[in-house]
Amino acid sequence: MTSEGRFSGRVALVTGAATGIGFEIARRIAAEGGKVAVADINGERAAQAAASIGKAAAGIAVDVADEASVGAGFAKAEAQFGGLDILVNSAGITGPNTTLENYPVADWRKVMDINLNGTFLCCRAAVPLMRKRGWGRIVNIASIAGKEGNPNASAYSASKAGVIGLTKSLGKELASTEIRVNAVTPAAVKTEIFAQMTQQHIDMMLSKIPMGRFGLVEEVTALVCWLASQECSFSTGAIFDVSGGRATY
Repeated sequence: MTSEGRFSGRVALVTGAATGIGFEIARRIAAEGGKVAVADINGERAAQAAASIGKAAAGIAVDVADEASVGAGFAKAEAQFGGLDILVNSAGITGPNTTLENYPVADWRKVMDINLNGTFLCCRAAVPLMRKRGWGRIVNIASIAGKEGNPNASAYSASKAGVIGLTKSLGKELASTEIRVNAVTPAAVKTEIFAQMTQQHIDMMLSKIPMGRFGLVEEVTALVCWLASQECSFSTGAIFDVSGGRATY
């Protein structure tokens, strides 16, 4: 179910939007009247994704871990669409599934650079643009792993815990404005990111979900789009569960 026109007049930038959850969020915002910058590290895939969404979307190559790339991408989105109202930070990687004592340092840094530093850089670029408009919504895709810690996924768990802390901090900083900052904590949702995980790790995640199934991209999208809308007016710095009953707080 969609709310026709809910995002009319709004401009969104969604990272990691060439595939998976990010793509479905971008598609739905456009379907509900918004304009969307489909941002992804793979510019060609971003352009293809935007073309499949339609005239309301444009593909932009953005490496969220690179400050210059983020700055250029946000400037391009502002120039093309005239501003920015909504940011959804969906870009992320899992990193290898291995114990902390065996975790490669280079992989640890890469996961942190994309998942946590990338969220920081995009939020940092978005806030001034939202202040210009006098309104904004930032939605960060965290993870239930950031609350509970998944074994053999220390970097991913730590990076998503960092996203939760960042969300709470920024939400409080901007609470006196019309900019709302929230995060969602999905349990496992079957997307292309599963290709980065071992089958053993996938089975472990499924075993922890009381509903006995993985989440659907559309289920996460529905929550994110509410948080990105005018309807979400009195929640900020908050973390919203979408984990099939796994979350205990």
